[in-house]
Amino acid sequence: MKTRQNVLLAFTATASVLALTACGGGAGTTEDTSFSDSPSGALSAWGFDNADEVGTSRLDHAEAELSDIDIKIDQTAFDAQKFTTRVASGNVPDVVQMDRQFVGTYAAQGLIIPLDECFAAHGVDPDEQYYPSVMDDVTWDDKVWAVPQFYQPPAIMLNKRVMDAAGVTADQIDTSKPDVLLDAIAKMYKESGGNPSVLGFESQGVDQAGLWMLGQGGRLMDDEGVPALDDPNNAKAIDLIKQLFNAQGGYAKYKSLTDSFDVFGDNNPYVADQLGAQIRQQWYVNVLTPYVDQVDIETVPFKNAEGEPFTVASGTSFVIPAGAKNADAACAWALNLTSEDAWMAAGEARAKTIADEPGAINTGLFTGSPAADEAIRDEFVKESGNDGFDQSIATFYEIVGEGESYGASPAGQEIQTELKNAVTSALLGDKTSEEALADAQEAAMRAYDKAVQE
Repeated sequence: MKTRQNVLLAFTATASVLALTACGGGAGTTEDTSFSDSPSGALSAWGFDNADEVGTSRLDHAEAELSDIDIKIDQTAFDAQKFTTRVASGNVPDVVQMDRQFVGTYAAQGLIIPLDECFAAHGVDPDEQYYPSVMDDVTWDDKVWAVPQFYQPPAIMLNKRVMDAAGVTADQIDTSKPDVLLDAIAKMYKESGGNPSVLGFESQGVDQAGLWMLGQGGRLMDDEGVPALDDPNNAKAIDLIKQLFNAQGGYAKYKSLTDSFDVFGDNNPYVADQLGAQIRQQWYVNVLTPYVDQVDIETVPFKNAEGEPFTVASGTSFVIPAGAKNADAACAWALNLTSEDAWMAAGEARAKTIADEPGAINTGLFTGSPAADEAIRDEFVKESGNDGFDQSIATFYEIVGEGESYGASPAGQEIQTELKNAVTSALLGDKTSEEALADAQEAAMRAYDKAVQE
């Protein structure tokens, strides 16, 4: 979940990207880069801040497998401004971990290099190893620009206590049937002193606006990465989101309540019964496992306008900056970290951690690779004895293959920023959905045109 500070930082970084390209140009090719299956030498990496056992086990695996490489890691969070500054100075790491939303922008600006030859040198077919939606995230201009990792599909988590008390059933939490969903919300929603106290449905309408738009048949960009925020179906999605907010006190009051949620704590909204249903990514099941005896959950898929299960891809990736001193080692390291063997080591490490916590539940890992996901599920994910958690875990596994990508674009980060601005403006009543999206499209197109003309 991005904060306002993150968004502003990304916007500033984009401006820096454009300036750097105007000055530098010509980066991002593989003319002076070769990849082999036996790399060596020093490797400078940037990523894995606050790594848990899933991260450290993979790092250990890569270090053991790549004994001819001397690996040094800057284990701090990715910073877009810091990245572009380092590219400008020529002091770049060999490999960088970043959100996949950045990849198309940095590829277009020549700040990272394509990795098709990297995959080929190691005999890896990315179209076989990763989910199609995940590959679409990192493919632009017919080239692959990153090694993907993780894929956290969103679905709708249910609070059965609130639903049962209101006489609402799981089949009524159906995003393809707005009237049915609004009726269910009305039954669960409660106010106190004129303000919301229990939400029927937390739509994540701003942070997950793209999910709603693609689900309604809209799009954020076309197949070439050209912004398409003014797609008419996007306006339909915003209008639906606004209906959901208005049915629960309006955006401002609704947000005031959700901002107060103890999302990760002992009084989280499922323990405190502050909502009936909520869009959440798979990782939130992990957050609730310590409270298994205090919550009553199930999960249903988000559905598109045709009533089919639907989700979107998101996650991080590894890129090799233009000017990397040891791209060969960077390629091998990134591929090793996302190999099935590395993910199985992570699965084993997670299972050991869970075994040391009485009552803990293994919810699996969602890696970006179908084979790794299934292998981890088969080996480590067992029946927990709690029907709601088991059903939720199974649902996320069922939908992961249904995902779509937002796409990759030279204006990828600007598209996301302008999308949130447009949705917020429409929800606050400052503009109609069509007006807000038209303004967002104009701003995104300016960024796109500037990026591609350099």
